[in-house]
Amino acid sequence: MKKLMLLFYIVFQTTLQAQQESVPLLKFEELEKKIAEAPARLLIVNFWATTCAPCVKELPHFMEINRRYETNPEFKMLLVSLDRAKDLERVKKFMTDKDITAEVILLDDNKRMNTWIPRIDPEWGGEIPVTVFYRRGVTVHFHNGEMSKPELEEIISKHLD
Repeated sequence: MKKLMLLFYIVFQTTLQAQQESVPLLKFEELEKKIAEAPARLLIVNFWATTCAPCVKELPHFMEINRRYETNPEFKMLLVSLDRAKDLERVKKFMTDKDITAEVILLDDNKRMNTWIPRIDPEWGGEIPVTVFYRRGVTVHFHNGEMSKPELEEIISKHLD
């Protein structure tokens, strides 16, 4: 039994590590499709970067919330890194160092920011962090700036319960 538990632990840790190290590079249209087709009733999309101090400061709140809801099929969190594609290894290391448990993608579309930013929200000027809450592909809340844990919890409970 101990060997079986050890094997399970090793497989789980390896899978978790592989999941955290995998960061796909997507264009905006791929992200847009991912948002539209998300099976979760509530999808939280956070735009951030490893070089953004407020982004890094709020991430522990997001990870705590993600751990709380990650087994709920009606909930999904997606972290969209706006770091440059050439900094992908830094993003992967950051994920490991900060124990990021949510799905992370790197949006490799910086040259077209002026075209896709207004498609996320017409009022968004491009500053980060920004968090968008979608309910079955439709925006239900847009938050520009750093989020506190109580703010995050309030919006989730309003749209998930």
